[in-house]
Amino acid sequence: MNKRFAAMAATALALTLSLAACSGSGDHSDSTGPTASGRTVSHIHGLGLDPADQRLYVATHEGVYTPDAEGEPELVGNSKDDFMGFTVSGAKTFYASGHPASGGNKGLIKSTDAGKTWKSLSLSGESDFHALDFAHGTVYGYDSTNGLVRTTEDGVSWKDGARVEAIDIAVSPQEPDIVLATTADGAARSADGGSTFAKGEKPVRAFLSWAAKDALYGIDTSGGVHRSSDGGRTWKKAATVPGGQPQALTAVDVEHVLAATPAGVYESKDGGNAFTKRLAVDTSGAH
Repeated sequence: MNKRFAAMAATALALTLSLAACSGSGDHSDSTGPTASGRTVSHIHGLGLDPADQRLYVATHEGVYTPDAEGEPELVGNSKDDFMGFTVSGAKTFYASGHPASGGNKGLIKSTDAGKTWKSLSLSGESDFHALDFAHGTVYGYDSTNGLVRTTEDGVSWKDGARVEAIDIAVSPQEPDIVLATTADGAARSADGGSTFAKGEKPVRAFLSWAAKDALYGIDTSGGVHRSSDGGRTWKKAATVPGGQPQALTAVDVEHVLAATPAGVYESKDGGNAFTKRLAVDTSGAH
């Protein structure tokens, strides 16, 4: 487990942080479980829909999965690496990070064929991004290895921002300089693209996703989904996702939300008021 997250074990985010901080050792032997189809998946780190065909992609401890014709999880490509940070930036275009199955850090990688193959862009062996967001032609990342918020426009040259103890980040879809980070004190706000952050303010959120100016979504450590129409200053609770502690959250658009818990991937098309199971997974052995 990442030592930075372990040190925060007594905080309000402790359980969520421990779930998100998977080992980079490359030993996946105790972290998977069989689905009804016999395929194995484990702890979910990221969710996204390809805008080209609305296909669901799920980044996990052992590769990226998508539902097959029967709705069962099917491995995309051949990689069974640990995908930590994951974001869809366009049609068939994904950015990711994490750990190779053999251990180490992947840095920033990119796929232009919907996850079938990946190309290393930068920071291989140096950084593991536990959170990635793509907005305004820029990749925003939380480099958990170094505890930094970092940004890049070309995927190669990086601008280092603030040091912050975070699990997730979200970027305003309207203003590229407004970045939120989830911390043990609540959401911390940056008004300069991540160079500095104000102290976190409650309520505490585990994950954030910012779909539109008036549609910032957050999920608390119990799986409660909340929506803010003013950039996180006030919140209104929508519903609670089944399955307990959250593992990932992605707002596809103003009303369309994806969330993952140990029980599976859930989808809402009414602003988070009602969720239906989109993909069943078995994460009982995940760490």
